[in-house]
Amino acid sequence: MKLMHRFFAEIDEKWKRTGGEPIRLQIIGSAALMLQTDYERGTKDGDILEAEEITPAVREQLLALAGPQSPLFQKYRMYIEVVRKAILFWPQGPVFHKVEELSLKNFSVEVLDVTDVVVSKIKRLNQNDIDDIKAMAGKKLLDQKRLVSRFESAVDLFSADARAEDLPRYIKNLNRVERDFLGATESKIELPDWMQ
Repeated sequence: MKLMHRFFAEIDEKWKRTGGEPIRLQIIGSAALMLQTDYERGTKDGDILEAEEITPAVREQLLALAGPQSPLFQKYRMYIEVVRKAILFWPQGPVFHKVEELSLKNFSVEVLDVTDVVVSKIKRLNQNDIDDIKAMAGKKLLDQKRLVSRFESAVDLFSADARAEDLPRYIKNLNRVERDFLGATESKIELPDWMQ
């Protein structure tokens, strides 16, 4: 069993029921890539999206069991973070897939689609993001046409946001991914008129 699978299996094993089980956990970031592909790299966190199922009691127990400095962090060198949806750069209608091979009593685990994970990583594009994106491209799990379409969907969502001024930088990051990791021609992404 992969390390990430063992981590979630142990959270499930130690879970004290809150009454809303099974709780849907939506995993994003590199943890989502590792749960749905044969990709593995050292990561310290498993990001879970804040959702209706993540009540204060659920959040508190998750972080007590597997948050930073928890016993499971000491054992696996990874921890859970609960992330607010509002801070993410991602497409409208993000796509999640159920992790069928992770059979848990208390949780239903879903992972963000590979392409949507890559779109979310284009915002920051630090070295870990680059490593993740290169790996997905190397495994032929990244299609340029779909990547650009999902990126444009995220641009549409973000263009009415106060953070829209950052979009030109995100477009440069997308173009770098296309050019350097997919060996493809850079796409021209249209920005809202007010940004021209």
